[in-house]
Amino acid sequence: MHTGYGIKFRATLTSDHATDVSMALTCRVRDQPGPSPAVTSSGALRNRQGEDVVFVSGTVLADPRYVKDGSIVVECVIATVVKVRDAGAANALPPTISAAAPSADLHEHFGELLRSQKGSDVTFLVAGEHITAHKCVLAARSLVFMAELLGDNDMSEWENATSQHVEIKDMEADVFRALVKFIYTDTLPELDDEDEDATTLARHLLAAADRYGMGRLKLLCEDKMCAHISVGTAAAALGLAEKHGCPKLKARCMEFIVADPADLQAVVATDGYRHLMATCPSVLSDLLLASVQRARSS
Repeated sequence: MHTGYGIKFRATLTSDHATDVSMALTCRVRDQPGPSPAVTSSGALRNRQGEDVVFVSGTVLADPRYVKDGSIVVECVIATVVKVRDAGAANALPPTISAAAPSADLHEHFGELLRSQKGSDVTFLVAGEHITAHKCVLAARSLVFMAELLGDNDMSEWENATSQHVEIKDMEADVFRALVKFIYTDTLPELDDEDEDATTLARHLLAAADRYGMGRLKLLCEDKMCAHISVGTAAAALGLAEKHGCPKLKARCMEFIVADPADLQAVVATDGYRHLMATCPSVLSDLLLASVQRARSS
């Protein structure tokens, strides 16, 4: 930038990341015999701010030693020091780039072990169907299976035993198969929200989970049933919740039944409600109390 008095240079910090930089700017005009005296400016720069250095006066520009063919040669040296705010960050090593770890696939390997039946050492007879599995996997996931399959024997005794056959009573084969699959893979079968058979499977699977001490599976089935309470299923689900200790499901069923007098009358007329009266008469007292409290609050 030219003025009536000389030439001014400006150093400006344009980085979006550095916020505190110490700078020393040295400028001089070159000539044939030797350079002109240096003019130095030092200061701290902030983002988008500049530091000016006025180093050439009008008399210097008129000197033929510095002006050649109407031009001059200027030498500029800029030294900068970035201030480090965190001493720990100053000594930190640069971040390394590493490949992301693959997602866990343990359930897939156990699922393949169940599918292949390799090394299976127990066969269950369930509703006329044979279902094979591995005693060590079942015992590791269920204390009930551990007691039934291993008993008080130590590892060496049951490892050398021949394939064992166990009959499972009062359970459908597809329910037991879903139970065993969950034990191996920790995943539920596909339960279509609109499929009545899926809702029935969830109900029976909840009972199986309670029978074999599978707490996580029981909670998952309970959540599934809570999301699909209807006039036709409310009474049966309430009886199931009372029998197997599912407080969340019980509360959801009672809330649905007493919320609307029309729904209450419809539920009372179902076979499920009559079965509830015969098998769980105590829950009717809770239902009556909930109905009274609902009427008082409305």
